[in-house]
Amino acid sequence: MNMVVLGSPGSGKSTQAKLLAYKLGLPHVSTGDIFRDIEQQTSDLGARVKELLSKGQLVSNEDTLEVAKQEFSKPQYQHGIIVDGFPRDLFQAQNSPLNFDQAIYFKVSDNTVVGRLLKRGREDDSEAVIRQRLKVFHEQTEPILNWYRSQGILMEVNGEPTENEIFMEICQKLHLSDE
Repeated sequence: MNMVVLGSPGSGKSTQAKLLAYKLGLPHVSTGDIFRDIEQQTSDLGARVKELLSKGQLVSNEDTLEVAKQEFSKPQYQHGIIVDGFPRDLFQAQNSPLNFDQAIYFKVSDNTVVGRLLKRGREDDSEAVIRQRLKVFHEQTEPILNWYRSQGILMEVNGEPTENEIFMEICQKLHLSDE
């Protein structure tokens, strides 16, 4: 099963994706982690990624799709994968090298996101950058929701409660046992 988790920065998608990956025995891939690794490289792509991420902007569709194609073609993902951080816009969703069976969207208010990310204390988490990332999310990523909804694979989850409550809701909606 190929699953994608969607939500604004700080919505808890990575945390929940890791829990779900463990529960289902599937690998978890965060394209955010991949791009943070790439930005450390001394390459043209690394320089482009570093500049964009420092401003709260998204990596180009061309670069993102190429990285996704390389990553998702690895043999360890042939039996399923849980992806977070990709796709970031409708074009990427429609041109994804991976077909998703399930999309899970974590609904969280912008104010909750800002509070969570400021507590996290990561270098790229200033309030101005967080607000820019949220603006980009609302403009570019939210349109994906209707596309996945039209395919009948979108599941919406309240991302505001505790980590355990959110995971229990996901398991309940996916009909997974509590073991």
